[in-house]
Amino acid sequence: MSENCAARLTVNGSPEDFLGDPRRSLLDFLRLDLKLTGTKKGCDHGQCGACTVLVNGQRINSCLSLAVMHDGDEITTIEGLGPASALSELQRAFVTHDGFQCGYCTPGQICSAKAMLDELAAGWPSAVTKDLTSGPIPSDEELSERMSGNLCRCGAYPNIIDAIRAVMQAEEPA
Repeated sequence: MSENCAARLTVNGSPEDFLGDPRRSLLDFLRLDLKLTGTKKGCDHGQCGACTVLVNGQRINSCLSLAVMHDGDEITTIEGLGPASALSELQRAFVTHDGFQCGYCTPGQICSAKAMLDELAAGWPSAVTKDLTSGPIPSDEELSERMSGNLCRCGAYPNIIDAIRAVMQAEEPA
């Protein structure tokens, strides 16, 4: 049996203490200990993106990360982006553009899209970026590539891209 380890994390703005098995994933800590069940366990192998959360603003697969590794980190889950009573602009866009069908992947898709929009704003290139100065809104191909770590078994990809594009267009200066 492993000895318990301790870490202090900030989750959706609230300080949270982890005291437990050092082998416990961040995903299981969020879901089982903190009861933040918006983040989903899909493949549990880092291949589907259903468990995507933001750690210090960067998207990660929480199933592949140990909770104890995040001492001092700020974690944002889908619940932290906006509660049901006050959805974020991105969450509202997913609803408006039907960016989901069964909805299982949606929390990870939205968290990933939030980080991707921040990456674009910071000028980070992707594998298919042709020109960083070509314009504020990249092509559908580039948006799809940037979201490629998040799978949707239902095939809602065009609507997910439409939702992301709508948020980007709303943010464009007039």
